[in-house]
Amino acid sequence: EVQLVESGGGLVQTGGSLRLSCAASGFTFDDYAIGWFRQAPGKEREWVSGLGSVNKPAAYSDSVKGRFTISRDNPLNAWYLQMSSLEPADTAVYYCAAGTPTTPDMCAVAGWYDHWGQGTQVTVSS
Repeated sequence: EVQLVESGGGLVQTGGSLRLSCAASGFTFDDYAIGWFRQAPGKEREWVSGLGSVNKPAAYSDSVKGRFTISRDNPLNAWYLQMSSLEPADTAVYYCAAGTPTTPDMCAVAGWYDHWGQGTQVTVSS
């Protein structure tokens, strides 16, 4: 059974930091690209960041570039989103995803992802 489990969300003040984690099981993790998406209340799901399976550069949305860092740990079947300089606009439910996009443009498209986590809430207070 495929499972993706996010953790690390919470409440933080503006300017603070959080590190989200996603633990994966039930599939060959090394073969998959990984991504993070988020959805704020009343808004559509938004791509945040993506990272390919092997030796591919990370990609970020303009809204988080320079503040967020995506990384993966293949031996642990896990990946992370380090979020810094958080703003109230970053408040959302964050979802990790694994799939087969092969270019930065494809990383931003939810349809390329096969597996999704249940989401973790991030709230940034002003």
